[in-house]
Amino acid sequence: MKKGKGITVVLILLVLAVILGGNALYTTPENEYSVVKQFGKIVTTNDSAGLRVKAPFVQDVSYVPKAKQIYDLPASEVITSDKKTMIVDAYVLWNVTDAKAYTQTLNASSVTAQGRIDVIVYNAIKTTISSLTQEELIASRDSAVKLQITESTLEDVEINDMESTGEVDENGNAVEASEEQETEIILISDRLISWIGSQCDQYGIESTDVKIKVLDLPEENKEAVYTRMITERNNIAAAYKAQGESEAQIIRNTTDAEVKVMLSEAQAEADAIAAEGEAEYMRILSAAYNDEEKAEFYLFSLQLDTLRESVTNGNTTIFLDKDSPVASIFSGVE
Repeated sequence: MKKGKGITVVLILLVLAVILGGNALYTTPENEYSVVKQFGKIVTTNDSAGLRVKAPFVQDVSYVPKAKQIYDLPASEVITSDKKTMIVDAYVLWNVTDAKAYTQTLNASSVTAQGRIDVIVYNAIKTTISSLTQEELIASRDSAVKLQITESTLEDVEINDMESTGEVDENGNAVEASEEQETEIILISDRLISWIGSQCDQYGIESTDVKIKVLDLPEENKEAVYTRMITERNNIAAAYKAQGESEAQIIRNTTDAEVKVMLSEAQAEADAIAAEGEAEYMRILSAAYNDEEKAEFYLFSLQLDTLRESVTNGNTTIFLDKDSPVASIFSGVE
């Protein structure tokens, strides 16, 4: 009997040891923080992976993700420095940096954290975009833009946005850029991160990147902008067309003048050739009928040609002078 009771006691002690050990031991994963609480108060946090011990039943453990998380902000309207309304749709990459602060201020809730991030990032977007014109805003999405810094705009430009002039005063302090100096504005995403700065630190979180997905005009403004763009393109097309017509008319006028000159020269050359041919023809005739007999024969030939032409079209009646050489042919009188 005593032996059986001893075994029972040992088994009970083993079960209790297993229960206590299981409740006293916990593991911190590689991609999470572990937060140990006692009666609702944070006792310790761990950011490195491993097996650890806590007070059993008195303390409990919760876990907070280390990995980067993405929050998609709702699209919102903002106004640029030149009073143009733009629709901005952005997202934020963030992660927990301090599990204790994250748990104490936000109750380790990602939804609550996103609410805080929404307010901070929206203010950053509104403030940053209000210091840029619409053209500068669009350009700054992909490359740095230039601004002319004056007294009225110095307050709107962050000190981190300005390039150092490389000049220092006698105390070794950097000399600020002078008025009317051209300065380079960094990418808008970098400006947003710079503006946010350490505002999220109090919540134990960090915004590592802010990217603008969509930068567009409000729907009510799109039609007017598209109409203006179409009008501008039509004006450009009309200018090109008018320029082309003008150049075409100049070419036509030049060509017509050249054609007239060429025709005039060709006609003059043709007239000169015809005159030379006529002169040569007269010279040949003159040489052929140089004596009286040849002249009489030539005249006789002309009379025969004239007679042949007069008896055409059924006309068989002719009137000749009796002394005509042709009449002598018909009468047989020489």
